[in-house]
Amino acid sequence: MALILTTASTRRANASSRRLLQSLVLLLIGSLFANGLLASTDVEQILAADEGPEGVVFEIVEADEGALEELLPQVREMITRIRNRFPDTEFAVVSHGREEFALQSQYQGEYAEVHQAVQALVASEVPVHVCETHAGWYGVTAEDFPDYVNVAPTGPGQVRLYQELGYELVIVD
Repeated sequence: MALILTTASTRRANASSRRLLQSLVLLLIGSLFANGLLASTDVEQILAADEGPEGVVFEIVEADEGALEELLPQVREMITRIRNRFPDTEFAVVSHGREEFALQSQYQGEYAEVHQAVQALVASEVPVHVCETHAGWYGVTAEDFPDYVNVAPTGPGQVRLYQELGYELVIVD
């Protein structure tokens, strides 16, 4: 009988702990949004503004290694639209999901269009960053990426640095 009561008490305590943890996580996420640390701007909001932003950082985090084939042309189109309205705006791209692995040197043939798109962005003064920490989890090092890809210590940290410089965050999905 004591074992049954102990088990029931443990389950209630575990359920309470899970609810408390979930509440704390939601509170933390809400706080990050409220403080602008996770805030994302829509391109239409940027275009509707009276003045252009200092810069725009495009953040890409996808589970699909091939996602950049679809997303980089979208980024290029958004950059063109913003540059047409606000020519002095700076841009950057930060990729820190599985899609970043397509940018490894060994995939320059398999993902040739992606590599060409990144080279075109870099040539137009748009740095493209990948996350060294995420890559490292899979045994990929900074040396595994070509020179035209900037390997940042962390993707989220790189995004925050740009935001601290006054860049607007646009999450690409």
